[in-house]
Amino acid sequence: MRLLLLLGAAILASLCLLVPTASATALTYKLHANEKQCFYINNEKKGAKVAFYFAVQSGGSFDVDYKVTGPNEKIILDGTKERQGDFVFTANEVGEYSFCFSNDMSTFAEKLVDFEIAIENEARAELPSKQGTSPEHLSSLEESLFKLSGQLSTISRNQKYFRTRENRNFSTVRSTESRIFNFSVIESLMMVTMSCLQVFVVRFFFQGARKGENCPSPYCLVDCFLVGHVFASP
Repeated sequence: MRLLLLLGAAILASLCLLVPTASATALTYKLHANEKQCFYINNEKKGAKVAFYFAVQSGGSFDVDYKVTGPNEKIILDGTKERQGDFVFTANEVGEYSFCFSNDMSTFAEKLVDFEIAIENEARAELPSKQGTSPEHLSSLEESLFKLSGQLSTISRNQKYFRTRENRNFSTVRSTESRIFNFSVIESLMMVTMSCLQVFVVRFFFQGARKGENCPSPYCLVDCFLVGHVFASP
């Protein structure tokens, strides 16, 4: 039992050492119409991996313009009317990197943007050596831990993707519900209007028939006969 506890503690300690260090920023920002907003990170090491993820959760057509620039104003990534993106690039220069979102295409629609920026250090830490363990065993354990770390990262990305899909589907359902309600109101108003118009036409016919009883003109008699025949017919 004590041996199992020691082995578990060693595996947990190795996992903590093997997980790549990263400085990350996860935010949700409401981008107003005709607004441009930039976010900045400072890279202190050449060759660092920068992960950039964003997704438009609600607003308009769920699209936004984005641009990523380096320290020398060099454009690294850009796109227009994108719903979401997931990128990883190498920061070859030390300095400040900007991540900008633009909503210039919208005149009144606000966009809710969920994004994450992370600087990862992929240097692997060495497993602590222990008497009685072979290098092959440590190598297989190291690979297993890195595979587990990659699978956890994949699960996290899938969760972000499904959350974005859920928000978009919910927004579509709300929009459809609003359209159905508006159509029902318009249909009810049209039915009431048609009923009032029918009552007005019927009253007009009856009033014309009453006036035609004292009309000596043959045209009036024909009109009265036609109106009476219409209302007398089954």
